[in-house]
Amino acid sequence: MAPQDIAETALAGFRQELTGEAITPGDRGYDEARAVFNGMIDRRPSVIAQCETQADVARAIRFGRDQELEMAVRGGGHSVAGMSLTDGGIVIDLRRMHTVIVDAGSRAARIGGGATMSDLDRATQPYNLATTGGRASTTGVGGFTLGGGSGWLERKYGLACDNLIAVELVTADGSTVHASEDENQELFWALHGGGGNFGVATSITLQLHELPAMSMVMLVFRPEAGPQVLQAFRDFGESAPDEAGGGCIYLTGPPEPFVPEQLVGELMLVALVTYAGGEAEAREVTEPLLRLGHEGEVIAELPYAELQCMLDDPPGLRNYWSAEYLGSFPDEAVEVFCSHASAMPVPSNSQHILFPVGGAVARGRADYPVPWRASPWAVHPFGIWDSPMDDERGKRWVRDVRADFATWSSGTVYLNFIGQEGRERVMSSFGADNYKRLAAVKAEYDPDNVFRLNHNIQPASPNGA
Repeated sequence: MAPQDIAETALAGFRQELTGEAITPGDRGYDEARAVFNGMIDRRPSVIAQCETQADVARAIRFGRDQELEMAVRGGGHSVAGMSLTDGGIVIDLRRMHTVIVDAGSRAARIGGGATMSDLDRATQPYNLATTGGRASTTGVGGFTLGGGSGWLERKYGLACDNLIAVELVTADGSTVHASEDENQELFWALHGGGGNFGVATSITLQLHELPAMSMVMLVFRPEAGPQVLQAFRDFGESAPDEAGGGCIYLTGPPEPFVPEQLVGELMLVALVTYAGGEAEAREVTEPLLRLGHEGEVIAELPYAELQCMLDDPPGLRNYWSAEYLGSFPDEAVEVFCSHASAMPVPSNSQHILFPVGGAVARGRADYPVPWRASPWAVHPFGIWDSPMDDERGKRWVRDVRADFATWSSGTVYLNFIGQEGRERVMSSFGADNYKRLAAVKAEYDPDNVFRLNHNIQPASPNGA
């Protein structure tokens, strides 16, 4: 869809009102400004409003509505379906609003709506404080948190949304609301997993936790060791302390010193344990995994902010992902997981991942609209490749993994891990009662479904249907 024509006088007035910058087709920097993480996404908005203030966001919303433009909201730009970009509409780009203010005394951080995990982690690191963040440093904090927020520290400190203290939100009519445990409580509840359905989060406040040390144990195995390693990792995960996170990951061996030469550019398996504590403790806890006969290793204590960016993928590659959250992971599921590794696009940046959940995630508030927290395991086929010629194969691999894990699926999923998979998938991921309640909140704050480029919650009709 081509960018829409906008009256020059209206656009000129908008540019004059905006503290930031309004970029349109033909402007210098337009193509750079519209690029998102997923290189498959190629959309051409009519306006990209690079907002610098909360007032800018309100102006952009009003302008977009006055001009009848479809509206997308961009923080980190990591949506695999490209939901932070629109064809022909307006993008409310928050990236200039990336300030992080740390209050070490109260162990809290106030985070601008466009901040990334790297902005947050590097601001909190000097205080030996941290909170659950995304597993890629370029992920936007806002979308990550409001979608639930799963990361390396979740078993110790809960989901990111469990650490949510307050949100400043600009709603569909351009007004500002504050949501917390004490103010707009129903909206605050909805922001624990309901994503960007209710407005534009211009700042969020998160609870921080002491994290004086962080360690990782990364063990490299040949792919044929998969069944033995996965079974051992499963047994380890079911009894591991909350400090231990991580995952088992099939991937293409990178040219790194810890990867044996014969596995570089070839399929390999990594057992990764992240540990909220020192290296000696991490070695002791992972001793059952260290006995499995690995081919390479990295065992180290390192700053959390450094761990967070170690697995970053470059932007601009072609992405297609999904996930299934599992009620159990028996030996049969282990065999199915390993069998799908051979169908991955290799060599590529794709990863076939098994995450343990449990710990503080499972003990978190059951009334929040993130019922997937009760699932002990998650399978995450994470397809990333270079060439369009691999698109069909890569997408088929992701879909086949999903289909073959339906037997063990809990029926709900962390929506930040998937693309556009239909309304039924969204509804089932919240559960029927939660969805009905979320739809009522949506009807109050966005009755016209202005913010629909997301895992959309449709506003409840006036009669409650």
